[in-house]
Amino acid sequence: MARKYRVISADSHLEISPDCWTRRVPAKYRDRAPRLVKLPTGGDGIIVENCPLYVVGLAVTGKPYEHHALTGVTYEGNPGTGSPDQRLREQDQDRVDAEVLFTSAGNLRFWRGIHDDEAYRAVVHAYNEFLAEEYCAADRDRLLAMGVIPSLSVEAAVAELEYCSRAGLKGVALNTFPSGKSYPTAEDDRFWSAALDLGMPITVHVGFMTEGPTFRYKRDPGEVAFGGDPIRVLTRFGGTSGLNTIQFILAGVFDRFPKLKIFWAETQIGWLPYFYEQLDDTYRRSRHWMERYFGIEPLKRNPSEYIREHCYWGFVYDPLGVRLRHEIGVDKIMWGNDFPHAAGDWPCSERVLEEMLKGVPEEERHKMLLSNAVEFFRLAPIQKSSQVG
Repeated sequence: MARKYRVISADSHLEISPDCWTRRVPAKYRDRAPRLVKLPTGGDGIIVENCPLYVVGLAVTGKPYEHHALTGVTYEGNPGTGSPDQRLREQDQDRVDAEVLFTSAGNLRFWRGIHDDEAYRAVVHAYNEFLAEEYCAADRDRLLAMGVIPSLSVEAAVAELEYCSRAGLKGVALNTFPSGKSYPTAEDDRFWSAALDLGMPITVHVGFMTEGPTFRYKRDPGEVAFGGDPIRVLTRFGGTSGLNTIQFILAGVFDRFPKLKIFWAETQIGWLPYFYEQLDDTYRRSRHWMERYFGIEPLKRNPSEYIREHCYWGFVYDPLGVRLRHEIGVDKIMWGNDFPHAAGDWPCSERVLEEMLKGVPEEERHKMLLSNAVEFFRLAPIQKSSQVG
């Protein structure tokens, strides 16, 4: 059945107390699960073993900028931190019809501080169960939470991917490569293949973790000049997500899986045309020594061509990026309100969109605010409705 959508936020956040879902963690692992604590400031924090205290601050919007705070913020009584029914009302306030929901802790590899692998897997699975059976069940067309993929092994990643697909979640979020490593491996192909077979959308919020090596090259060059690492050379004008795309390209992932698409959420987009131009020029200048010293096989296309075909990008407030949209690809851009984080403008997203999209043709607005997300996340066909403005 067609859903009557006007605007979809492709990048929002689920900021809720762990008390909402940790009861689903098996009893033998429950003492390893995240837990809520009250801080001396009166604000909330979350404790996870072997991790810094997660303090809830700047995570709640809907306040004047001068009232944004780093401490003293609580879940209870604030926008975006309550029940799914509350969230639906908040979507209505912002005139947003659905949100793709990321969990901050899960996507930042927060829970991997749990060193026991089985306990870690159990915590991730309990959260995904909560999403599928409770939170999103309130309205599966509007609460589009991304399942968390454990950063452990390809076997664990595929198992959780399959569960998320069976449970009806609309996509999954990676925070490392599927193997759990900071660089691509051949075994990751099992995950990409499974995702394509299941028709399961793959997302990354901002980028993968950056600790550790970025690539395993075929050849050890021995002693080389300072700054001679190919990944770093190619991505010195791009951020983490730019680096991650080059990891995919040099590893041949997009060549082996030509139908694979990835959504990089909350990256902003104005930097992309510059990155594309510099990336192709740097590759043209460097490809020969990269092959000679590191064994990197020549690419079949310019690196920017792979990115344009396989990657979608998310923006919150980026007027420059909107002006440069044709150099990025209008069909690869998705807006998000970042609710309830401070980068967004809830409950005034409509006003902000009016300002940012002034003069943008209706067809292009439709893509950035709606149809690109519908296509990527395989949502119900769109029923015509008037757009913002």
